[in-house]
Amino acid sequence: MLDTFEGRVAVVTGAASGIGRALAKGLAAEGARVMAADVDRQGAEATAREIGGDARAFAVDVADPEAVQALADASFDAFGQVDLLLNNAGVFQGGLTWERSLEDWEWTFGVNVYGIIHGIRSFVPRMIAQDTPGHVVNTASVAAFVAGPASAPYVTSKCTALALTECLALDLQATGSKIGASVLTPSAFDTSIAETARVRPAALGSDPTPDGKATREALAGILAEGGASPDEIVAPVLEGIRSGTFLIPTRPSYAAQIRNRYEALLERRLPDLVEVD
Repeated sequence: MLDTFEGRVAVVTGAASGIGRALAKGLAAEGARVMAADVDRQGAEATAREIGGDARAFAVDVADPEAVQALADASFDAFGQVDLLLNNAGVFQGGLTWERSLEDWEWTFGVNVYGIIHGIRSFVPRMIAQDTPGHVVNTASVAAFVAGPASAPYVTSKCTALALTECLALDLQATGSKIGASVLTPSAFDTSIAETARVRPAALGSDPTPDGKATREALAGILAEGGASPDEIVAPVLEGIRSGTFLIPTRPSYAAQIRNRYEALLERRLPDLVEVD
């Protein structure tokens, strides 16, 4: 368990904007040395410049295992250690389940699920070998326990991120590791998650479907009108790391949302749709 961030090394993916940028800046403000990583090289560099000091930037597509390994090598080479790994990079793909292409699923899972898997494989063994306290935070979403129509790739990937983090935490606990793990489940924040198609690899094509477009536009409107500032996520995450809390929600409504889902499942019925604030 980490009780201080002073002098610790934090690697944050998806650090060019939104939640990742806020977390990178928030950790730096607590005295951490930061590696800001993102597929958007210029955005990552801007974050590192704003932090100043010895903050570094690295361009990485987290869906590429070799690129994530290169990020790990660069981080350990630059700082000599890594104490905090925040697998935060994420993309959004919505639309009707049966209208989604294989490329839609591959893109979403490549970033939202395999991005976390690659981070775990490249960083955690070396973090364990340090034999010092550390922590991994994987960003899922309130969508991990609140499903909705026209959102299957995103929701499914975030449910997987939650389960993956639970398995990671249990494995670390079972082996007596000094590394902890938490899953972050943000509610509505004013980020550019609805616009992530701009960084979709050309090899995976695009989504020109009307239902996919409508879902993206609806999400962008919700976040712009009612989304909180990403800066508000920093305090819950830092407290969650300090306390070793597994689930890090961002709104008190998370409890009712989880209760809605699991009470329905205990009754073997489809959970009711609930509002995400």
